Order: sequence, then C-alpha cells, then structure tokens
Amino acid sequence: MKLHQAKRQNVKIKLGIQGVAGSGKTKSALLLSYGLVGDWTKIAVVDTENSSSELYSTMGPFNVLSLSAPYTPERFIEAVETCVTAGMEAVVLDSISAEWQNILQEHSSLSGNSYTNWSKLTPRHQQFVNAIVQADVHIICTLRSKQAYVMVEKNGKHIPEKIGLKPVQRDDVDYELSLVFQLALNHLATAIKDRTEVFADIPAFLITIETGRKLKKWCEEENFEEQLLKAKIEQCTDVPSLKSIFESHPLYQESLRHSFNIRKQQLLSSNGNSYNHSVTA
Repeated sequence: MKLHQAKRQNVKIKLGIQGVAGSGKTKSALLLSYGLVGDWTKIAVVDTENSSSELYSTMGPFNVLSLSAPYTPERFIEAVETCVTAGMEAVVLDSISAEWQNILQEHSSLSGNSYTNWSKLTPRHQQFVNAIVQADVHIICTLRSKQAYVMVEKNGKHIPEKIGLKPVQRDDVDYELSLVFQLALNHLATAIKDRTEVFADIPAFLITIETGRKLKKWCEEENFEEQLLKAKIEQCTDVPSLKSIFESHPLYQESLRHSFNIRKQQLLSSNGNSYNHSVTA
C-alpha cells in the first residue's frame, strides 16, 4: 500500500445524456465526442437503435458498430472492447437503456425466488458498468427517459406536451458517471449531475462542439502545472537548479523523471564537467 497526493490527469470522461425520443440524444453525443477528440475517425457509435446514428453521417466520417439483440451486458462489454482495440478515442453507447431492458426481461423469465434471481443478474450488470468506467476512452451513454404528457398553455390553448421522467436504466447508474445531461424536447440541455462543475448554475443550453471542447479542457487542465514544470526543466541552465526543481515538486517526480534526467545529461555534456550533484532517478 502506498499513499499519494491526489491529482487528476488525462481523465477520460464518462457521461450520460438522457431524454425522451426526439430530444436529440444521439446528435448531442456526437457533437460532444468531436469536441473531445477533434477527429471524426476516432469516434465510434455502438448503435442499438436500428442504425439510426447513420442518419447523422453528414456530420463527419465517424464509425458505427451496429449491435443487435440480445442486448446482454456481455455483448455491450465486447462492443466497448472492440472500439478500444480499434483505436477509438470516444465511444457513444446508444443506448444503454437496451442493456437494462434485457436484464429485466431475463429476470422476468427466471423461475423461483425473485430476490435470489437478482443475485444472478446484478453481477453481470455491474461488469457492464465497470467496463464503461474503466475503459481508457471517453464514453458517452445515451439513456431513454420514460415518457409522460402534461397539459401546457400555448397561444391561449391547452395542448399536451411530452416530458421525460426517470431514465430506463438501473436507479444508481448515474452514480458511476461524472456528468449527466437531461435533454428537453426543444433539445436544450441541463446538467442534473456535474462533478466537473463546468456547467454548474448554467441555464439550459444547446449542446455544441464547443461544449465538448470545454470538457476536453477540464479533462486536461490538471496537466497545466506539469507542462510549466517541463518548460522550466528545458530552460534550466545548471544542475543544482535542476536538482532544486526536482526536489521541490515531489508530486511530479515520477511523471517528469525522464525529462529531468535528459536535461541533466545535456547540462553535464555542454558544461564539460562532472558535477557531483545528481537527480534521483
């Protein structure tokens, strides 16, 4: 066991977009993905919606993995692994509601004690969630919301309007995600969970590529100090100063050790002497 100081670096965002049919979940996910990685060819959509994501092919040359029934946790896991192996940097799971509906169908088909039967299915679902959380790529999950209608007044008339209720997934699934957007039927997004704090207290807005770029900046911002230190290393003119930089920044010693040692050798070679000063390596 070893304690270390907390720092965030090279984060791969795991987020959810939930809303009723027609709210713009797939398009929003694609816009976010492009903002995050800046390359359509590094984006993949795992499509459970009868290849509906291909309707957006004019946005850019993203990749599609069409997933047909049964929508088991294992098949979703395999799909994620396929995308990662293929070098994708952002994966859209459209939608993970299909996985939960499959779990519910399997549960209803089992005979015997209902509570006991959940002990057979819950570990499989948890493996699916773990595959999302642990994947070394950005993952955007879309979730279908249960629908209801309310009467609203427009132009002096009362008309029914579709609204989204709870998403079709296990109740605690949002616990595993860093950010969850709720989309209204007018396509405006509200962050209903936001560990990033990028969208805290922001009124409903339209998701764009720039939204993804803001998330990219958040994912990488903790590297800013590391980049400054690397610049200081490269500009350092003597070994004692180099050693001082190294010893005064224990948090970055491991990640910048290679840069320190290269600069040390450059300084020793250029000065033509053999300082006894050393940088722990």
